[in-house]
Amino acid sequence: MSSTIGHTHTPPLPLDPSHPDIDALDDLLTRPSAALVADLATLDGDIMVIGSAGKMGPTLAVLAQRALDEAGAGHRAIAVSRFSDEATKTRLDTAGVTTIPADLTDPAALAGLPDVPNIVYMLGTKFGTTGREYQTWATNVALSAQVAARFRESRFTVFSSGNIYPLRPVVLGGADESVPPEPVGEYAQTCLGRERVFEHASQTWGTPVTMFRLNYAIDLRYGVLFDIASQVQAGEAVDITMGSVNVIWQGDANTIALRALTRASSPPYLLNVTGPETISVRWLVEQFAARFGVDPRITGEEAPTALLSNATKAFGEFGYPSIPLGTMLDLVAGWIAAGGPSLGKPTHFQERKGKF
Repeated sequence: MSSTIGHTHTPPLPLDPSHPDIDALDDLLTRPSAALVADLATLDGDIMVIGSAGKMGPTLAVLAQRALDEAGAGHRAIAVSRFSDEATKTRLDTAGVTTIPADLTDPAALAGLPDVPNIVYMLGTKFGTTGREYQTWATNVALSAQVAARFRESRFTVFSSGNIYPLRPVVLGGADESVPPEPVGEYAQTCLGRERVFEHASQTWGTPVTMFRLNYAIDLRYGVLFDIASQVQAGEAVDITMGSVNVIWQGDANTIALRALTRASSPPYLLNVTGPETISVRWLVEQFAARFGVDPRITGEEAPTALLSNATKAFGEFGYPSIPLGTMLDLVAGWIAAGGPSLGKPTHFQERKGKF
């Protein structure tokens, strides 16, 4: 009798980060699971992704279209955005996604959108809030209320944030969905405001809603791991005052967001979405330093609290992420070592006062 207990092996990476290839990365991020295809097969009609040109929106829209194609019902993924970057629109068009350029601050543009039964709502603003708080409130709360009223007959996955929770004592682990919101700073307050206006729609009109409380999604071009690894490779000291983090592969987060449409309810279904580990930032610095062959450099001391979420509910409903943390570390380190491109969008995960 043989046993593998006590023996480990390193599984092959799902792509080769030493030869950065955006098409290969996007293919990995948009590859639908059998569970996603099965869930989307139960939905009636098209899926519209509002705010689809950010860090996650393009791959979510393509993932939706690929899953709908495999489901075979003939439904469409529709991507709505201003599309200030024409290249993003072109990539979506090429992938078979229906694109609708629209500035939804124009009431006529909002009124002119097609009536679609399933909506993933990703529209929002974060960085640049400080000094322009009024703009963040207008986008994240006032505009969200208008969208909720316009599509009161649809079902929603509404992107929110783990920032709505208070900083948690690390020894207690992350906040689960029973922890009352206590947002720090005006950006986080507007995230809760967005939830509240969709909650109003759900309670008033029976709109089915899933509140998708995410932190932090990563791919190889941005995210907490990219930020830390880039500093380590550059020989910079990493501030570890925010001493612990959660992360999840962007493809897994997008998969859960789409599957969560089938769980939308009135009153809203609350769902934390992140990885299973409470990860030490100090440990991440050491891990990346070892991969790059450099000495780890840190500054500061770990605070007793951190922004952390507990996603046990999501794992019970949708299973654990398909890309584990060790694989993400290897992929990010390889991508950066090979000079892979960056989106140039740092997360500022170390921010403890909510000023973005």
